[in-house]
Amino acid sequence: MRAIGLFAGAGGFSTGAKLAGCEVVWAANHWPDAVEWHARNHPGAQHVCQDLHQANWEQVPSHDIMLASPCCQGHSKARGKAANNPQHDASRSTAWAVVSAAEYHRPPVVVVENVPEFLDWSLYPAWRLAMQALGYQIAPHVIDSADYGAPQNRVRMFLVLTQSNAPLMLNMLPEKHIPARSFIDLDGGNWQPINKPGRAAATLERVANGRREHGDVFLFSYYGNTKTGRSIDRPVGTITTRDRWAIVKGDKMRMLNRFECRAAMSFPDDYLLPDNHRLAVHMLGNAVTPEPVRRIINAIKEAA
Repeated sequence: MRAIGLFAGAGGFSTGAKLAGCEVVWAANHWPDAVEWHARNHPGAQHVCQDLHQANWEQVPSHDIMLASPCCQGHSKARGKAANNPQHDASRSTAWAVVSAAEYHRPPVVVVENVPEFLDWSLYPAWRLAMQALGYQIAPHVIDSADYGAPQNRVRMFLVLTQSNAPLMLNMLPEKHIPARSFIDLDGGNWQPINKPGRAAATLERVANGRREHGDVFLFSYYGNTKTGRSIDRPVGTITTRDRWAIVKGDKMRMLNRFECRAAMSFPDDYLLPDNHRLAVHMLGNAVTPEPVRRIINAIKEAA
């Protein structure tokens, strides 16, 4: 099965497809850093760095499955969805590139990943009608990555679009969760004293709450509304585009490093990352979790 990736980012969709036995033949993104690292990890694919509103679909090779992860920022609760926000409007408009590509190539299968709020988009009914006019049946699946092979709670929507007589609802049974303990290195990393000068009061409050709940070793969110700790015997929370999760061990703490974030996203251990920590985390936080993608594509194959 030949696959292409729209808004390919760091390569989570492509990696999941490869793990499911697909050949990734083409990938595109507008962010040069993402394209560079996608190309390092998927050297056999053609790569394009451009705004996909301007894509020439004639230059895209034939394929059996299109994987697309249009910008989610305009839909996400985390970013807000203020009316008449030009940045959010532009973000949401990226989904129309999927329609444009599908109109030209008509692949048998299209899989679109986004936040669940995509389904609440005011133009989603028009987008859905456009895809249906091209012959696609649409089956929405909202899943938590922790249920399908990733040691991370990350709820995302996957639309499975098929040239079929009826929507293809996948038979995917939830699996046993993988704990954060599986990838956290308690002996390595750049540990710092918790009670060092200048430590924010909110951080100390989160640590105190976490210690009361979980003892001397636990995770906590460095920002956001969560004021409690998180056991390392459950999946980590959502990996975001900037450092969020800190690990506490006794009287010391540190942020998760880029390799731990890679594992939390369920990328293989040999997946190449930039040396720059901030860039690596940004790319990973934008990515799709590969292991759930593997399961989705395998379920599509089984149902075909």
